[in-house]
Amino acid sequence: MLKVLKSGFYTTVQDAGRFGLRHKGVPISGAMDMTAMNRVNSLLENEPEAAVLEITMTGPTLTFEENTYICIGGAEMSATLNNEPIENYTLYTITEGDIISFGKLEQGFRAYLAIKGGFLTDKVLGSRSQYYPLTSKKRLKDHDEIPFEAASNFEIKISELRVDSHFDEQTLIVERGPEYDMLTDSQLTSIFSKDFSISKENNRMAYQIAEYIDGHSTNMLTSATLPGTVQLTPAGKLIILMKDGQTTGGYPRILKLTEEAICILAQKKFGDMVNFKLI
Repeated sequence: MLKVLKSGFYTTVQDAGRFGLRHKGVPISGAMDMTAMNRVNSLLENEPEAAVLEITMTGPTLTFEENTYICIGGAEMSATLNNEPIENYTLYTITEGDIISFGKLEQGFRAYLAIKGGFLTDKVLGSRSQYYPLTSKKRLKDHDEIPFEAASNFEIKISELRVDSHFDEQTLIVERGPEYDMLTDSQLTSIFSKDFSISKENNRMAYQIAEYIDGHSTNMLTSATLPGTVQLTPAGKLIILMKDGQTTGGYPRILKLTEEAICILAQKKFGDMVNFKLI
């Protein structure tokens, strides 16, 4: 069992996501930065869909009640194990009673803590990903307990990974959305020739861009959306749906981020800069 001593700003259990239910209004959810999650799970030789903790901005303090192995990745959050600094993408052996905590956010925005075998919270509609009100909790709270199977004598084949981070990457690769052709030359020039900043309105549901472009008067029926869908409001606001984003929307869907671009955006915070590149 993993016990939460302090929950941090926003810590959730996430896995690869909840699929096949968008027609019923159920978001995919899952890890915002799948690249980071896949890396920490692969180092522990977990299944790709093994559940991890997604840690946003300010990390928790956690104590382990069983022996196991862990790996952290994604954002750099000054993690310590029993008050000793530990590195991202490095395997660590955990002994019962060990405490992991996180300090100052150095780079990125979301970190991932993986454990040997994955966290074993209850599955809801085929996924352990927390998404309230579908799951009983929105995020972890102080004193929560998260089950996992104790592990020992794990034959470590690779103890660390050296990876290129995408914290400094600003370019978001996008494809044309269903309503791309409604864009005017002026709007296209604005979208693809400028840098934009992330607004304060950013979370697991959507990221909003602070700057506006020219608006529109297009009316459309509410239509299907996906994580990475870029919507344009009549006022000229750009809204990028993320993993907990709604399954339908009434704004024109002008662009769609690639999965890699979603991972890049997931590590951005208020004030960070991005730009768009069409493929």
